[in-house]
Amino acid sequence: MVKAHVSAHELVAGRYRLLDVVHQETNRVCWYGEDVETSRPCLLTGIGLPPDVGEETTGRILRMSETMARLCPGQVAPVIGALMESGTLWTVTDCVDGTPLGEVLAQQGTLSHVKAARIGLELLDVLNSAHGQGITHGELSPGQVFVRDRGPIVVTGFGLAGATLAPRLTAPSFASPEQARDQRIGPAADLWALGAILYTMVEGRPPFRDRGRPEATLKGVDRLPLRTPVRAGSLNQVVQGLLRKESRERLTRPVVRAALTRVLTEDPDGAFEEGSEPLLRRAYTAVVHAGPGWSGRTMVAGTALAVVTVAVAVLAATDLLSGSGTSSSDAQARPSSSIDAPATPPVPSASGGASAQSPDGQATEPSVKPTPTASKPPSASSASSAPESAPPSSPGGLPSGFHRYDAAEGFSVALPDGWKRLNTQRQGDLAYRVTFGAPGDARTLAVTYSERVGPDPVAVWRDDVEPGLRKEDGFRRIGDIEATTYQGYKAADMEWLSDYDGTRVRTFGRGFLLGGHRGFSLRWTAPAADWDGAQNQRALDTALKTFRPASD
Repeated sequence: MVKAHVSAHELVAGRYRLLDVVHQETNRVCWYGEDVETSRPCLLTGIGLPPDVGEETTGRILRMSETMARLCPGQVAPVIGALMESGTLWTVTDCVDGTPLGEVLAQQGTLSHVKAARIGLELLDVLNSAHGQGITHGELSPGQVFVRDRGPIVVTGFGLAGATLAPRLTAPSFASPEQARDQRIGPAADLWALGAILYTMVEGRPPFRDRGRPEATLKGVDRLPLRTPVRAGSLNQVVQGLLRKESRERLTRPVVRAALTRVLTEDPDGAFEEGSEPLLRRAYTAVVHAGPGWSGRTMVAGTALAVVTVAVAVLAATDLLSGSGTSSSDAQARPSSSIDAPATPPVPSASGGASAQSPDGQATEPSVKPTPTASKPPSASSASSAPESAPPSSPGGLPSGFHRYDAAEGFSVALPDGWKRLNTQRQGDLAYRVTFGAPGDARTLAVTYSERVGPDPVAVWRDDVEPGLRKEDGFRRIGDIEATTYQGYKAADMEWLSDYDGTRVRTFGRGFLLGGHRGFSLRWTAPAADWDGAQNQRALDTALKTFRPASD
């Protein structure tokens, strides 16, 4: 256990002075402190370590912190120091202008449903980014979530999961059942912890009480039934859906997002309380955090998948839970671990029907891939499903149902009506990615630009992109990477399948070179079951035919 009270004259690592306890949980104490060498205020968190922890743990924590701070600037506290001393792991971060959620609850008892939903959505934003890069927090608890008067929450504690053979280092009452069983964990463990935090915010107590000894607490988490929430109200169904013992049965992130958003829409005045408006307004739009760009050398390292907003798979979240068949307007999907993927009922298609399922629970997809052309992606049935006659045109020469989007970054493309920019990622002036889509539409188009693209477009897909894709759940490339030309430029096409929160999705990517190490890639992603539908093929064909760099 960590000492709860240490003399203010005692220095950690001969450098950091402990001044006052901010918050304390089982085996974890957070202090206000000071770096005596720089007179810089800081937060120090001490965690008691089991004997199996090696020195590489501190490096792991620093690397993970750097990654998460880059993915979620302002929402994850960067670790500026990590060290082990006398059986205690100390992490040092800059002071956070906020209060640990556990301390807020200690003072207030419970929070309103709206405030709990707001905090839950902000925490889900961070988890979406982490899970999209294959990162599981694994130690989430109210003490790791700092609530600020202005701006979104700040999350600490990334990098502890997997640092030791112990199933969980701190706050065992927020451990998932799979952690309690000492099984491999993935994103579903974080979703359980999110449910436990929501439960605690509205009930004033964790779903499973701390029994004094970690092993006893974990046994209770694994074996005891959930204490039925009595104050959860409009959050009841999402809380109970997240706190399912079997990880595959837990609600997916898109469903949770739509359910929490529904709580906010029922009380808009409470939803947009002071300091929360910028983040909450994003919750009403399907926001996609795309992975690295076409060139893996220029965008943030990690998963290179273009992320699909499987809005239809949201199933209207709370409407689904209450038995309604209406669809939601807000969804977001991220890669999830295969062992923690939700159960696989029929996945609704973009047109509202259910996709076929293979014996292993995955949505089936075509197995035949015809040769791509310079302007048309491969499709198993595009010839039979596409209309024989040209679609009617709208003013401006575009097909009916499409509009032209002129991006300030220097390109234009025709998009289906209702589509708009969902998300933009940048790396200085060297690279950016813009993702387009629409609430209620399960497809996305990601446009990536880079000024550090290699001279061979086939090699870019093969060497820069595919190695990252192979780390993702259910990845399977369809056919070969095909060299082609596109609007007179050297180009290459790659197509692949992946799994997102139990939904099988298919992505077509086309990268082309402008010269001078500059290049674009276009990635179209849709549910695999709907890939060959005429609507999907028409939209993809239109995007490829109408995309123009500014230089054109």
